[in-house]
Amino acid sequence: MDGWTIAMIVLLAISIFFILLGTIGLHRFPDVYTRLHAATKTTTFGSIFLIAAVIVYGAFRLTEVSGDNAGSFMHLIGMSIIALLALLLTNPTGAHAIARAARRTGVEPEQAVIDDYREVK
Repeated sequence: MDGWTIAMIVLLAISIFFILLGTIGLHRFPDVYTRLHAATKTTTFGSIFLIAAVIVYGAFRLTEVSGDNAGSFMHLIGMSIIALLALLLTNPTGAHAIARAARRTGVEPEQAVIDDYREVK
């Protein structure tokens, strides 16, 4: 095995690890807020490493080919970077919107000790 393959395997293993942690968090945590936190953070990290593995694969293949095929791997790398940027912008924004909607509909945290957002009556 060469260095490119080892790098791809390591990145994929890290990705699988984070995604598994998110899955466990969805089943173990008590309320929507902690579940959302577990799912969002671990999915973001897992996806970052997964897309990094795709970029490494594209760079590896780019060094092996020439001519017309090189353009397709440059396209793969470019689209992967765009997907990564979109993920980094939309995943936290979506999680915030879901948490805010849950809060506005009256979903209370299970074990909150201090609640700064509770209205003073």
